[in-house]
Amino acid sequence: MNGDRPAWWGPLLKAAAEAEGPMAERVVSGHLLPYAEEDARTAAVLVLLCDTESGPSVLLQQRAATLRHHPGEVAFPGGATEPGDADAPATALREAAEELAVDPGSVAVGATLPPLWIPVSGFAVTPVLALWTRPHTVAPQAASEVAAAHQVPLPVLADPASRGTVDYPSGRSGPGFEVAGVPLIWGFTAGVLSWLLDLGGWSRPWDRGRTMKLEGR
Repeated sequence: MNGDRPAWWGPLLKAAAEAEGPMAERVVSGHLLPYAEEDARTAAVLVLLCDTESGPSVLLQQRAATLRHHPGEVAFPGGATEPGDADAPATALREAAEELAVDPGSVAVGATLPPLWIPVSGFAVTPVLALWTRPHTVAPQAASEVAAAHQVPLPVLADPASRGTVDYPSGRSGPGFEVAGVPLIWGFTAGVLSWLLDLGGWSRPWDRGRTMKLEGR
C-alpha cells in the first residue's frame, strides 16, 4: 500500500493517463464517418474498484429484466449526463448513488478514460476510474431499473477460463466474460473490463477462438 492507496492504483492511473480510446466511427448513408463529439449525447459510467486481500474487485449491476433497452444485462453504474452535472465524474457518481446508493464520499475519483462511441444509441460514454476507499453495503434502489449488484474480482475476470468472444446480433463480435452467479458480461461493459485488465497489467493469455452464446438472441 502507498498510504491508503493499494500498490496497483498508481500504475493504473498512469496507464489511464496515457490511454487512447478506439477509433470511433458511425454509419451515415452507408459510409463510415469519424465520430464527431458535437453529434453525441454524453454519458458516464463509474468503474469503481475495491482493494481486497485477493486483489481488486469491480462493482457491477444487473439491469432489470423489464427494461426496454438492454434488459437483464450486466453494466457499470452510470447513465446520461444531466444539466446539473459538472463533469463526467459528477454524472457517474450521481448515477451510482441513484442506482445502488453508493456514497460519493466513499469514492476517490482517479481518472477518466477517453469517451467510447456507441453508434446504436448515439452516446459517447466516458468511463470514470475510481477507488472505493470506504466500501459499504449497496443495493438496487429501484427494482424497475436494477435487479442486483455484483462485486466481481478482477483475478476472476482475468482467468482465461472466464473469457471468450461473443457474436453480437449485429454481426459484429467482442469480448465476453462468464462469472459464476453473474449473467454473461458482454457488449460495452465487457469491452471496458477488457480494456481495464490491459491497463492494469492483469490480462492473461486467453482463447480468442472460444465463442460465448447470447441466450435469447
